[in-house]
Amino acid sequence: MDVLLLGDVHAASVGVDVVRVRRVLIIATSLVTGVAVAVSGVIGFVGLIIPHILRRLIGPHHQWLLPLAVVVGAAFLVFADCLARALIAPEELRLGVLTALIGAPFFLFLLLRHRREGLL
Repeated sequence: MDVLLLGDVHAASVGVDVVRVRRVLIIATSLVTGVAVAVSGVIGFVGLIIPHILRRLIGPHHQWLLPLAVVVGAAFLVFADCLARALIAPEELRLGVLTALIGAPFFLFLLLRHRREGLL
């Protein structure tokens, strides 16, 4: 995946079948995301937020980004769950509501930033 960040021409020049790898990555990512959201509900949404935040903090290198996204995503969900239980105790705030309140503004920020930079 790191080689694909260099561009199609460079990736192809080092022997990567760009079209095939992209197709496999898109299908695998779509299936994993769909299963995660189907099993866990809206809290699977966090799996889309954390990698974007980490990429801004540590850079695009997937050897660090992928394992850290797993660990930080799990830690974030534990933190969000504790916060959801404590905010309006003894009642309990739904975890999906809390993650949506955090995730929606972040995705809006990403969308507006990409639109401003002309990427969309």
